[in-house]
Amino acid sequence: MTSWTTTDLAAIDADGELNVASHRPDGTLRTPRIVWHVVVDDALYIRSVRGQDGAWYRGAQQTRTGAIDAGGIHAEVVFTSDDTRDDAIDTAYRAKYGNGLAVDRITAPTARATTLRVDPE
Repeated sequence: MTSWTTTDLAAIDADGELNVASHRPDGTLRTPRIVWHVVVDDALYIRSVRGQDGAWYRGAQQTRTGAIDAGGIHAEVVFTSDDTRDDAIDTAYRAKYGNGLAVDRITAPTARATTLRVDPE
């Protein structure tokens, strides 16, 4: 596993939406889904607004690998559960997306329980 370059992470962060697709066990990609994402402490994070019931999240949990597209960056990635920065991630979601109902949902306990750090493969 490698780290994001500063340039790639800035481009991804500047985009409002990220397409994420996990690999199936046979290595093919599932259908991409649009999710909100944030960067905290030079790491990329995503959550499932539907919590553990989100189809894309269940797929990511199954294989822990996939692909993302955002800000002109396409990358094969690894998903790692990471609840160590949840408060900072909540703050970053509010700073990036505002304080509406959608942000309330992505910062709610159900979504927080699905926090994934996304690292390039």
